[in-house]
Amino acid sequence: MSASTRKETRGLIPEIFDWLEAPLAGLRPVMGQMIRFEDYVKDGRYVLRAELPGIDPDKDVEITLTEGVLTIRAERHHEEKEAHRSEFRYGAFTRSITLPAGADAKDVKATYDQGILEVSVKLSEHKPEGTRILVSKPDTRKG
Repeated sequence: MSASTRKETRGLIPEIFDWLEAPLAGLRPVMGQMIRFEDYVKDGRYVLRAELPGIDPDKDVEITLTEGVLTIRAERHHEEKEAHRSEFRYGAFTRSITLPAGADAKDVKATYDQGILEVSVKLSEHKPEGTRILVSKPDTRKG
């Protein structure tokens, strides 16, 4: 399954925000913010790169993999104080995505560099084959 045809596991509310992003952007902090990311397959690994600037990956990021769903949770706490003003940026971010078939939950790597979190998962060369289900027709012969 290619990255372009794979669907994310998301609820209705994030779908609505994606569709109406500009008009409703001000409401996002109430619902939690989305993590922007890109994903692709390279050298036998599924790679997800997420924009998470201004966080400490040791304290502020949690990555979990449960039943083929990769979830990234992050929280940002940043405050700047100057003589007569202060600014702060904070928020919680969550994003879940269903991994492609053949993802190896035992071979997951994560790195963080210059605001980009990269998570990669090894993909098995052997793709599980599905079982074909035959459709039967009702017996129309009368006895």
